Amino acid sequence: MKNDQRLPGRRALLRLAAGLGTAGAVRVIAADPASEPFRPAAELPEGAAGSPAVHQELHSSHRLQPMTEGSPPRFRPAAPPVRTRPFEKLPEVGHAMVLTFDDGPDPLCTPHILATLRKHDVRAMFFICGEKADGNRDLVRAIAEDGHTIGNHSWTHPLVTRLSRAGVRDELGSTSEVIEKITGNPPFWYRAPYGSWNRNSFEICAQLGMEPIAWTLDTLDWTEPGAGTIVRRVRQGAAPGVVVLSRDAGGNGSQSVSALRRYLPELLDAGYRITVPRRR
Repeated sequence: MKNDQRLPGRRALLRLAAGLGTAGAVRVIAADPASEPFRPAAELPEGAAGSPAVHQELHSSHRLQPMTEGSPPRFRPAAPPVRTRPFEKLPEVGHAMVLTFDDGPDPLCTPHILATLRKHDVRAMFFICGEKADGNRDLVRAIAEDGHTIGNHSWTHPLVTRLSRAGVRDELGSTSEVIEKITGNPPFWYRAPYGSWNRNSFEICAQLGMEPIAWTLDTLDWTEPGAGTIVRRVRQGAAPGVVVLSRDAGGNGSQSVSALRRYLPELLDAGYRITVPRRR
């Protein structure tokens, strides 16, 4: 994507971005000092399922609750609890997994992903960039009308930890506003570009009534490894509660589309329920 190209070391940054996702009742990583940026763990080796060792430490039980009800006033003082980590994976209730798609919407790739999801009657999460949403409003409406969850992925896909507090507020607030204008509902979930989080982003995320969510398994489809490699990574990483990260914009989207057509029916045949986290 053009925004990625403005940042040196994109590959190195993304290889660091192996966070974890959540839904319903979850387990949350204990906080480090809020003033420090959240440093995602290194990429999982291919075939590894579940969280890296660094994410297996200092867990505490927490039941996810909405921070706000309805559409909150913009930029109100952040009410507790303000997160200092994104949520981890889904609770292991049955064989449930979450499929997520970042960086879109894209008029060439996103419609094919929607068609595949529709064919198998499953719902996914789309973390969209505000500037792309603004230019592809019909596509955003199509995502919402199909029952998928739309999340905030910032306006221009910057490295948020390099922005001022006002810059973070503008990136997240503008994106939430355009999503609400298009769909009628503000987003409840936020995913940081590159998986890069800090205190400002967590607090402003809370001010906007959103919860932070990351991922468990990165397909690294942006590197264009071939559809077969993407399929193999999903097969090997599949497990109850896993949140899969793919992209529906940037790079050779045809590989992501082709891979989804192959691994989605395999997951369903293996008994996995493809779901999305719900606001409680």
